[in-house]
Amino acid sequence: MRVTRGALPTLGRFVRALGLRERAIVVSDAHVAALHGTAALRALRSAGLSATLVTVPAGERSKSAAMLAALWRAFAEAKVERGHAVVALGGGVVGDLAGFAAATHLRGLPQVMAPTSLVAQVDSSIGGKVGIDLPWGKNLAGAFYPPRGVLVDPLLLATLPDRELRSGLAEVVKTGMVAHAPLFRLVESAAGRLLSRDARALEAAVGLAGRTKARIVSKDERDHGPRSALNFGHTLGHAIETALGFRRLSHGEAVAIGMRAAGRLSRRAAGLSAADARRLEDVLDRLGLPGRMPPLPLATLLDAMARDKKRRAGTLRWVLTPQIGFASVPRPVESRLVRAVLLEVGARE
Repeated sequence: MRVTRGALPTLGRFVRALGLRERAIVVSDAHVAALHGTAALRALRSAGLSATLVTVPAGERSKSAAMLAALWRAFAEAKVERGHAVVALGGGVVGDLAGFAAATHLRGLPQVMAPTSLVAQVDSSIGGKVGIDLPWGKNLAGAFYPPRGVLVDPLLLATLPDRELRSGLAEVVKTGMVAHAPLFRLVESAAGRLLSRDARALEAAVGLAGRTKARIVSKDERDHGPRSALNFGHTLGHAIETALGFRRLSHGEAVAIGMRAAGRLSRRAAGLSAADARRLEDVLDRLGLPGRMPPLPLATLLDAMARDKKRRAGTLRWVLTPQIGFASVPRPVESRLVRAVLLEVGARE
């Protein structure tokens, strides 16, 4: 993983340094391609690679079986061969979709991540999880398929809409909350500068969050142990996204609500202090992230959570934190506590 301001023009040299020197298929969404597609192709071609751009519609709904099949077709029509690189240029949706297509076409093509959203730069591009959503749940079809390399250019965040910037900061808060207290303190102290896109603050946050996640993933690539802590806030967050049909709230917004719920459960069931619980709520407030979900039926949320990937033996498990910077492995929580907290964050009976 390389984090450098102004890195996009070096994409071609980065890909070649990974041993990929023939051809690159750049997968992007229509919005990002209009902003950065030409620069990416220029960077690849200037390094001697043949480069082709394939675009998909922007938005979570592109993480579908139909769009996966469309990418397979595009790869076939482009006569992609083993050894040709798939470069994911975009946010989390593009990374997940392009990565899954790379993992499965011709039984595996090398992939390189060039993330353009904050969520992707600090989280989704790093972990080697790729996949698509299914009608009954988020990220339920996929694979563990680590990228050959991740090239992060924080300057690309300059074109990111404010809402997406805030959404990405939710993932930075999550990583600090469960794995690295200094990262959490960085967001607390620099929240205003991060929201105003201060280049130094963003580079520091992106670099520290990315390195923290990479360290965790390197010890638990297939999510059997400590990596599961990174699902803090995602049990409810994914359920909210599914219940809303992946509309109205962004991923980071849904995760922020999920973190508020997980923080309250941690206060009641894991020993999180009142002060630390308040710090979590305060930093999410300062970042402009939502405190309550739309009034979704409690039964709908419970049903969506029952399909969560982290359940074991039919029992839903939550990641909780006893202290900022640490987390437990997922564990069951009494249903009465879960129901009470879901109502507190906006669910309706």
